[in-house]
Amino acid sequence: MFKIPATWMRGGTSKCWVFEWDSLQVPGKTVDEVLLRLFGSPDNRQIDGVGGGTSTTSKAVILSRSVSEDADVDYTFAQVGIDEQRVDWGSNCGNCSAVVAPYAIERGWVTPGPETTAVRTLNTNTNQLILQKVDTPGGELGHSGSQMIPGVPFPGMPVGMGFFDPAGRTTGKLFPTGEPQDKVTFDGRQVPATFIDAGAPVVIVEAEAVGLTGHETAAEIDTRTELLVHLDDTRRDAAVQMGLAATRADAERAIPKLALVAKADDGDEADLVVRMLSMGRLHPALAITGSVALTMAAQHEGTVASNLISSDVSAGVTMRTPAGLVQTWAETREGTPVVGALRSARRLADAELLLPDTW
Repeated sequence: MFKIPATWMRGGTSKCWVFEWDSLQVPGKTVDEVLLRLFGSPDNRQIDGVGGGTSTTSKAVILSRSVSEDADVDYTFAQVGIDEQRVDWGSNCGNCSAVVAPYAIERGWVTPGPETTAVRTLNTNTNQLILQKVDTPGGELGHSGSQMIPGVPFPGMPVGMGFFDPAGRTTGKLFPTGEPQDKVTFDGRQVPATFIDAGAPVVIVEAEAVGLTGHETAAEIDTRTELLVHLDDTRRDAAVQMGLAATRADAERAIPKLALVAKADDGDEADLVVRMLSMGRLHPALAITGSVALTMAAQHEGTVASNLISSDVSAGVTMRTPAGLVQTWAETREGTPVVGALRSARRLADAELLLPDTW
C-alpha cells in the first residue's frame, strides 16, 4: 500500500486535489495511472476513489518550487477523466489556479508580506504566468475569508489573479486561424464561430445559432442528449480547425472549451450572457480561463462575442452565468496586456491517500 500525501482544496467553483510532484512517483506506474486509480476512474461515480464524479470535482493540481527566475511556483493542472481512462494535460483550470498561492505560502515556499503577498505562479500546461495576490494580515495566511463569488454558497479567502499576455499560449496565436470569425459545423450545417486562444482555447458560438436562448439552466441542457452530441461534435470540429487535433476523434475532452453566448437583456448590468460547456456538460458558473478568452474576444472587432456587446469593455467584461455575474478586468502593464479576475479559495482537508499495491 502506497501512501500519497495530498491536500483537498476548493479553488473558485472547482474542487481539486493538490499534490507535489515527488509524491506521485510510484515505481512501475505513470503519473496518469496513479491519478486515475486515486480518483477511482474509469467509473462515472468514481466510487472507489477520491474523485467527485463531475468535471469540476475531478481535478488535480501538481506543484513544485519554480525552476524559472520569473516565477515562485510551477504548477501543472490535470483534468482526470471520470468514465474514461484518460488524464487531460492539454489546458489549465483558472478556478483551480486559485489554490496555488495559498498552498505555496502555507508550505513556506513564499515568505508572506505584512498585509498582502504576491506569488508569481507559472502554469506549465500553457506556459502562462499568473500573478496571484492574497491577504496575509500580520504576515499570516488567513484561512477563513469573506470573499463571496457566484457559484459558491460560502465565503473563502480572496485570490486576485492576473494573466500576463495570455494570447496564444497553446496554439501560438490569439486567433488560431488568423480570423476573428470562422464557420463551424453544428448538426450538419455551418454556423458562425470565433476560435480564440487566451487563457485556454475556446470556441465561441452564438446560442441562437444552435437553437438556444443562452439563458438555459444546466437541467435544460444536460438532459438533452442529442443536443450534447451535436455540441461536442461542434467543439471537435473547432479543435481540428484550431490545430489542436488531427481529427475530430483525436480532440481532447477538456479543450477547446465551448462557450454559448447571447446578448444581455435591456437593463441587465451584464455585458454578455454566457453558458460554457466543460467535459460535455454545462459548467455551473464559468471557467476562469474561459472568461479570459471571452474578455479578449469581446475587445476585438468582428468576433461573435463583440458583435453582441454594445458597451465599452476595454477595462473588463461582466458576464451573466448560471450562477450569477462574473467580472473580469483588463489593463496594460509596461506594454503587456493583463486580464484578471477575483476568485476565492479554501483548504478543505489534509489527507493521506491510500494507493493499492496492485490494481
